[in-house]
Amino acid sequence: MNSGFPTPPPGVFDDEPPGWTNNAAAPSAASTHAVKPEPYSPPRMATPTAPAMSETLTQRKREILKRCTDAAQQLGKPVLFGMTTSLILQSVPLPKDCDLNATELHTVSDSHRTRIRAVVPPTTPHIWKPLSTAHNARINKHVHALDLVHTWAQLAAHMSLGSLVILGDATLTAIARKPSLSGGRTADEIYQDFVRQVSELPKFNAKATCMIALEFIAPRVDSPMESETRITTTQYGLPRAVTNYTVPGATFSNGAPITLDLAWPEFRVAIEYDGDHHRTDKAQWRRDNDKRELLRHHHWIVLIATAANMADEPSQAELAYRAGRQLALRGSIFDFTLTATPLNELARRKRRKSTGAH
Repeated sequence: MNSGFPTPPPGVFDDEPPGWTNNAAAPSAASTHAVKPEPYSPPRMATPTAPAMSETLTQRKREILKRCTDAAQQLGKPVLFGMTTSLILQSVPLPKDCDLNATELHTVSDSHRTRIRAVVPPTTPHIWKPLSTAHNARINKHVHALDLVHTWAQLAAHMSLGSLVILGDATLTAIARKPSLSGGRTADEIYQDFVRQVSELPKFNAKATCMIALEFIAPRVDSPMESETRITTTQYGLPRAVTNYTVPGATFSNGAPITLDLAWPEFRVAIEYDGDHHRTDKAQWRRDNDKRELLRHHHWIVLIATAANMADEPSQAELAYRAGRQLALRGSIFDFTLTATPLNELARRKRRKSTGAH
């Protein structure tokens, strides 16, 4: 980033908090100290939309579990399900552009000889050779789901790189939310184990794509739209944001910590993604208003992103510009781009830089 960063006419962005000017110094590192990691406990979201998303996942799981159970009973033995069926059985949001039919029941085995295929209801068999290293989940006595790490890797050939990153975020969150899978690990430890497990898998279709995606996935992400927002900022050259950042010294009146979806703590700039319930639910609106007013008094700039900001590339570019401008005003130095750079190109540049290539 340089001093030539384009600046719109005065008054276009009326979002600087009291006490800040274009020449104000960024907060000191001491005022944004890191908090000692604790085992990750995603926030309980007592809002209409969060339960709605949860209820959608629960309803989808209930429906497909019945069909999986019927198929296993028809076969007369327990059945292991993978691909999108595994995601649904383990309450993971489905990727938007997966080329598999998520209404089908996808079974998994390690060879053609052991393929599983039921007739009523019909199932679609898949071969996954690294199956012997998977720690699969028992859903009921008839139905088992493929290890989520393996499910993510197995699906890599069936979606775009961006969707694979978003699914990686969702997979990390699903593991963190289930005590039997998280095992008391922090979010960062879960992420590190995820990277290690994928890296150690023997060669499989699209492993190279997985290795690229691992460079962009992040822990502590509560929704696919938050993932999409973060990816957008990355593609326009902004520094990597901290996800679900706990603001030191800032709490709600009930003592609950205040968190931010995406944050650049050194510069006290953040983006919050607001779904429709943030606008339609009165209690949530008041909570958001109180939270953001408090953060303004702590000299934070909080930009709001909605589905409209993710609707198309011009809207995404505008959001990235607004966030980039605030970071630049507070002293951040980075190379902003006027168009989004594909993730695989960003990964290639990063590798070339790390090896000293030109």
